[in-house]
Amino acid sequence: MKKDYFPTGKKDKMNDHEKEKNSYTNQGHKATLSQICLMSISVGSMTFGGGYAMLPVLQREVIEKRKWAIESEVLDYYAMSQCLPGLLMVNTLTLIGRKVGGKKGGFVAAIGAMIPSFMVILIIAALLDGMGHYDVVESAFAGVRVAVCVLVLNSVIKLGQVSLKDFLTKAIFVTVTALSAVIKLSPFVYVMAAGALGVFYCWLKEERKEQS
Repeated sequence: MKKDYFPTGKKDKMNDHEKEKNSYTNQGHKATLSQICLMSISVGSMTFGGGYAMLPVLQREVIEKRKWAIESEVLDYYAMSQCLPGLLMVNTLTLIGRKVGGKKGGFVAAIGAMIPSFMVILIIAALLDGMGHYDVVESAFAGVRVAVCVLVLNSVIKLGQVSLKDFLTKAIFVTVTALSAVIKLSPFVYVMAAGALGVFYCWLKEERKEQS
């Protein structure tokens, strides 16, 4: 007999996050390959300062503008991308493209993410030797780095409001923040450790429910 994971009365107690996620899933958001490519190019062209700077752009383009995913899904893709080899931005956009466009969507998203960087690198390689020593160019790069820090901080605050929901998530956040400031390990180690702790905590709760 199939086990009912949502017994009578419990379905009505689903929190707002679960309802929102089910709503997005049931709507079956799909996108054309051209839409996925344009989204990926847009994110890739506005990401300065590495993969972490992608978060505010990704939030605007995928969550707010196109409504292809909710915050928790994007965070899941972002966390998985941390554990995969390759560029963080390309991995994340590939997962999003696959969600809304299947395997072809994932492939197109990956190609689109690389186009802006490829074009900019070609231009910079041709001009940097003649312009890199100008003070105005150095000042421009310094200003861009500061702006990137602000954008990343704003995005972290918004996503933290979604992720830090209970004692466990807050404890993991504080622990990982403290350890990463002292021990310089790969993000992969921290992501996998936090995931394992979450699985153990879920298993422990289920065991206590069965015993009670």
